[in-house]
Amino acid sequence: MVSQTSTATIGFTLEDFAALLDKYDYHFSPGDIVAGTVFSMESRGALIDIGAKTAAYIPIQEMSINRVDDPEEVLQPNETREFFILTDENEDGQLTLSIRRIEYMRAWERVRQLQAEDATVRSNVFATNRGGALVRIEGLRGFIPGSHISAREAKEDLVGEDLPLKFLEVDEERNRLVLSHRRALVERKMNGLEVAQVVVGSVRGIKPYGAFIDIGGVSGLLHISEISHDHIDTPHSVFNVNDEIKVMIIDLDAERGRISLSTKQLEPEPGAMLKDRDLVNEKADEMAEIFRQKRLAEAQGIPYEPPASVDDTDANDNDNDEEDESLAVSAVDE
Repeated sequence: MVSQTSTATIGFTLEDFAALLDKYDYHFSPGDIVAGTVFSMESRGALIDIGAKTAAYIPIQEMSINRVDDPEEVLQPNETREFFILTDENEDGQLTLSIRRIEYMRAWERVRQLQAEDATVRSNVFATNRGGALVRIEGLRGFIPGSHISAREAKEDLVGEDLPLKFLEVDEERNRLVLSHRRALVERKMNGLEVAQVVVGSVRGIKPYGAFIDIGGVSGLLHISEISHDHIDTPHSVFNVNDEIKVMIIDLDAERGRISLSTKQLEPEPGAMLKDRDLVNEKADEMAEIFRQKRLAEAQGIPYEPPASVDDTDANDNDNDEEDESLAVSAVDE
């Protein structure tokens, strides 16, 4: 007897097939970073296979943090790389991708690391404006305020120049990247400078609050209160631009890129900067040594014993030696 096997017909509709596809479909969301392969190059973008039902699209303006004129400058057919999902599916079910956003995030991460390391970076000035100069760091646009540009040439002439820079502000949320050329130069210059050192400088600019002194290519501030022990109404009454003077370094602030200077501490007698600048220049090293020894004594917590006389050039004041000594010492104490 021949047995008959009955076959059952299994129904599989298009709806069932779509449901099966949905079951194994990946769900992509804006903000995800996915791997994709270049499927097709277009004149202003490219189609990318990321495993979705429809090939995703990356427009040319999203291909790099820098300007791109031709998609093939960045992508090649069949190339596989990471993409950032920029927007959700449009009405055609297509996602929009970005490489620029990935570069942007990684650039901020890198500059934050450089700032934490207090690194000095170099960048080319590509433009200037009323407030300062513009550069690019890791592809990000950075700004150098005019007050942090240390150069003897006009600001506009800096375009195309490569400058050493230090970070002042790194704020991704506010999209602010602020740098200092002056601080980088001062830090480099500081390697050869120390407090209580006497240097020769040239008056670069005069303000109501003090004079800016150029010392070997960097600018230090001689505040009005550090010009003399005698009262001064304005620095203009003491200095002219391009005057060459001896100054003593009284503070080095690498973090803020500032060098503070003094001629007051070099006065062998109060008011000498106003009455006899040659005497100040002559006694500068001697007065700086007194300043240095006083600081050392203070650091060691021991009383400072000044020399018997600082200015022995006035032989006519024999009756007032004690008074002269007191004045000389007070010039250091203030």
